[in-house]
Amino acid sequence: MTTTPASKPTPASESTPASPPASVDAVEAVEAGEALDAVDAVDAKVPWRRLIPLSAQHVLAMIAAPVSTVFLIAGTLKMPPGATASLLSAVLLLCGAGALLQSLGVWRIGGRLPFVMLPGGAATALFLQIAQDHGAPTAAGAVLLAAALLLAVLPVYARVVRLFPPLVMGVTVLLIGIAMIRVASRLVTGPDGTGEPRAVLLAGLTVAATVAAYVFLRGVWRQTSVLIGMAAGTAVAVASGLGTFVPAAGSGFALPAFLPFGTPRFDLLAALPLLVFSLTTLAEITGQTVLNSETVGRTPAPERDVPRVARADAVVSLAGGLFGTSLMVTSAENIGIGRLTGVRSRFVTAGAGALLVVLGLATPVSRALAGIPEAVVGGSALVVYAVIAVMGVEMLRRADLSGTGTGSLTAALALTVGLLPLLTPDLYAGFPGWARTILGSGVVAGTLTAVLLTALLGRFSRFSRFDRFGPESRHPDPPDPRDRR
Repeated sequence: MTTTPASKPTPASESTPASPPASVDAVEAVEAGEALDAVDAVDAKVPWRRLIPLSAQHVLAMIAAPVSTVFLIAGTLKMPPGATASLLSAVLLLCGAGALLQSLGVWRIGGRLPFVMLPGGAATALFLQIAQDHGAPTAAGAVLLAAALLLAVLPVYARVVRLFPPLVMGVTVLLIGIAMIRVASRLVTGPDGTGEPRAVLLAGLTVAATVAAYVFLRGVWRQTSVLIGMAAGTAVAVASGLGTFVPAAGSGFALPAFLPFGTPRFDLLAALPLLVFSLTTLAEITGQTVLNSETVGRTPAPERDVPRVARADAVVSLAGGLFGTSLMVTSAENIGIGRLTGVRSRFVTAGAGALLVVLGLATPVSRALAGIPEAVVGGSALVVYAVIAVMGVEMLRRADLSGTGTGSLTAALALTVGLLPLLTPDLYAGFPGWARTILGSGVVAGTLTAVLLTALLGRFSRFSRFDRFGPESRHPDPPDPRDRR
């Protein structure tokens, strides 16, 4: 194979996908494991013999999230095995379509970065909350409304994202994680909250297997620890009699069911939790897009790339609402694999998307997975959503909670408002319906409180010299003599 010298590189804005020298250089550099410049690395065409195993790594790293999410939805809503298998097929298809859309891009939809897409764990928690309170058709309608809202606010993206600094995001994610742990526990204990000892034991063994896989394995296998824990829990259930494994009937290839919960119902108040969450995702999308751009060596351009990534999220989520899933979100899980392998090509994640589409159409896979015992799913879900809660704590650590500003008071009050509905479910029973919908959702109430207090106390502190709490606030620091005004 011959190459042309790269003595005069073409600027990225002037290059075209059909440029032979850049393409040939990229292929040879990928084959040799050599570093590429930013543009060539992300746009490199990886040879087939490397593309398939590299893409499979991405699938293994993210497959646990859609599987556990589907079983959490199916278990909570008491879906039969056939409907569970159909929902899993739909989620895998949407994950694959999302990865293809984000990696390859169509017009201004998709960031053309090595991204994969997953059903959002936090969004799933809110989806289930709405489904339990107002019915599954209302939850499906809420997904469609939230995706449409995300598309609508993109023209004013810069203004909206300022409403959700790390403090607000941390409060939101922490409350979602706590609420979801409560929901996941019902998969183990049952709706009445009284669990059978064998179900609790099976869930505990599943958690133990997940932790062992995470501690003792490395690389991509460590990233599949949740899936390994589910497999180990199922094997223990069958071997010990603690549970049963009964796959759903069916074989071959088939499309998932359209509108599995019937015609969606649109209720703005009921959809409020997901509407608020869809706005908060802009902050997360911004961080992930910048991180991914830096990882592949591309200069971050949030004003250009974030709306494209968000549009793809919204478009796939619109499809998700029609097939029974919650909001689909772009994931940063695959970024670590890109760093590990040193291959930054977006065509690798596009290949992962194609593999996910095949898995979604292969009904034997989804129907076999639909037979996993409910207690095993509950144990895995407890791990997943406990991790989400810890992610909220990590976000709060990036905020200023030192006690010398308003951050600690804002977080304390927002968490109090958000936890009250969880700790005292009947607190707002005597309020009007619209108030119960807003205040009775810990995530919505806590997030709105955090947004309002951040804006109000932040403005107050700019106009007040006394922005500290405690006795020391009465004695403001003397002016710096170096400050010449």
